[in-house]
Amino acid sequence: MTTKTESNPFASALSMSKQAEQYGYAKVQKTPAQSFGLAMFAGAFIALAFVFYITVTTGSSASWGTTRLIGGLAFSLGLMLVVICGAELFTSTVLTTLAWAQGRVRLGAMLACWGRVYLGNLIGSLVMLALIMVAGMYLLDGGHWGLNALKIAQHKIHHNWAQAFVLGILCNMLVCLGVWMTFASKEAMARTIMLILPVAMFVSSGFEHCIANMFMVPLGIAIAHFASPEFFTALGVSQAQFADLTVSNFITANLIPVTLGNIVGGGVIVGLGNWFIESKAMHDDEAA
Repeated sequence: MTTKTESNPFASALSMSKQAEQYGYAKVQKTPAQSFGLAMFAGAFIALAFVFYITVTTGSSASWGTTRLIGGLAFSLGLMLVVICGAELFTSTVLTTLAWAQGRVRLGAMLACWGRVYLGNLIGSLVMLALIMVAGMYLLDGGHWGLNALKIAQHKIHHNWAQAFVLGILCNMLVCLGVWMTFASKEAMARTIMLILPVAMFVSSGFEHCIANMFMVPLGIAIAHFASPEFFTALGVSQAQFADLTVSNFITANLIPVTLGNIVGGGVIVGLGNWFIESKAMHDDEAA
């Protein structure tokens, strides 16, 4: 006898879609305080991952691609911590669109969830930024750690608006697909391994993640404005060459388009895209 799973090639995908729907529903059902607190942790986790990225790429003598791969593998720690520790990250929270499309959550409740998670991520990122600055980590390797951070931050505000938006789409497609894959297993180790390559790819390819940028670009701004003149002199660079690292440039040239791109990549393409496929598969099943 042929089972339903054997006769329906979409059965596994449908099951994962249901898990994604429940995943999004559960996020909206958390109390505001719980959601906000877990979001602060997520912001801190992603910031720590970028510290790891800067550390392993500073002074690397490997080729450009190899250096970025190493950095991407290091950065995957951030999403591992988020998923395994149950923190709330804005870029995966946008998968709540699937629960909204199924009518399980209201639009207002979903957007309120997005807002508090986004704010919590920002505060967690900035708390970690303050700790990193007080710790003087930008002075590591004779200041080259800080110079690396400055160059990364400056690069991020030099995309044009369309580039930043599309890089945001590409990034969150990979983040949400990585999270989606974790629905296939309940084993922590297996889920961790599933996250590595999607994250390593988006980081090494230069795709843009709004929450990571909430730490990375402000870190560059802080170093550019608060490091001593001796820091720049020792590195043989001018402090003035980083004058474009400002809060206004960050918000308008990076944060806004990247955030919108992340919403489209994760919430629309992955979330609503899978909802549409599931609805079509179920309709065809009923028609048969």
